[in-house]
Amino acid sequence: MAPLVSFILPCFNRANYLEKCVTSVLNQTLTDLECLIVDDGSTDNTRQISEKLVSRDSRVKYFYKENGGVSSARNLGFAKSQGEWIQCLDPDDWIHENKTRFQLNYLSNGAAENIIFYCDYERVYLDSNQNIIKRETNIISSLTQEQLIQRLLLPDFLANSPFPLLQQCLLMHRSVFNKKMFDESLKALQDRDFTLDLLVAGVNFVYTPIVGAFYTKHESNRTNNWYYMKNYYTILYETVFTKNKNLISFCQPGINFLLKEAIKEADKKSFDRLIRMFKPPFYLLNKNIKVNYIILIKIIYIIRLIIPKSLLYEQYRGPRLKKIISTFSGLKDQTKIV
Repeated sequence: MAPLVSFILPCFNRANYLEKCVTSVLNQTLTDLECLIVDDGSTDNTRQISEKLVSRDSRVKYFYKENGGVSSARNLGFAKSQGEWIQCLDPDDWIHENKTRFQLNYLSNGAAENIIFYCDYERVYLDSNQNIIKRETNIISSLTQEQLIQRLLLPDFLANSPFPLLQQCLLMHRSVFNKKMFDESLKALQDRDFTLDLLVAGVNFVYTPIVGAFYTKHESNRTNNWYYMKNYYTILYETVFTKNKNLISFCQPGINFLLKEAIKEADKKSFDRLIRMFKPPFYLLNKNIKVNYIILIKIIYIIRLIIPKSLLYEQYRGPRLKKIISTFSGLKDQTKIV
């Protein structure tokens, strides 16, 4: 008999975390499951840990592939899976023992096709020794399709709400993969691209109120690298611009921010990529200046090339320059008084 739920764990050099993650899967109160470890070309002892876990429980399966990224590992896991329901789970995270049963209890009238369940989660911060140093509970609540799309296209650093469709929180009916697989060309923000296309395709996202996943944050997370993530947000917006131009308005807050970063860094390549997707207005100086024409934004970029960054941006000024500017500011204030 085929398992009801297939858990897919793409694993690249996360052997130290793997056993805890797999244990959380095997401890589910719904036991009709399989756990597929997809080793994405790891160079640590992932294979040895996986083989030990396979020997303990026949529901655990191990697959090796050459390194190709998390999307290719998830896609291979899906191809090897047999379950009616699919859960992707990163090996350094874990899930609540009742997550699967709780979410499946939200099925209505037995209709399962084109359904994805999502839930709340806890973000767990770890130090270099895997000790928990902080925990944050993120309550998502039920959101409309438009609200989900809008939040997916807003970078986390600009948002005042938690990311709503964390992959670890999703329980997906197998049928949704007929509409969309993970994009193997993306090396970051794959989850946003994946769920965004499914929302556009009309898949039904159903909120289930349980803190079902425990998502770790640690020093080796790629999302800690700002320059890496900045480029992939631009790639995400370019992908949306190509596939779903009607959604580009939801991208504007992020594009506006990244344009300002490109101007600050005099990054012409990023500026040119972003300006073609931008829809005015453009705001500067904490929204005190509003620019309504793209040609003016281009002129602002040219002016920035002429003026040193340290004169325009306080965080780049050394003590000496700060003192000089402070002196001139003082003289300006005295002139006003006179």
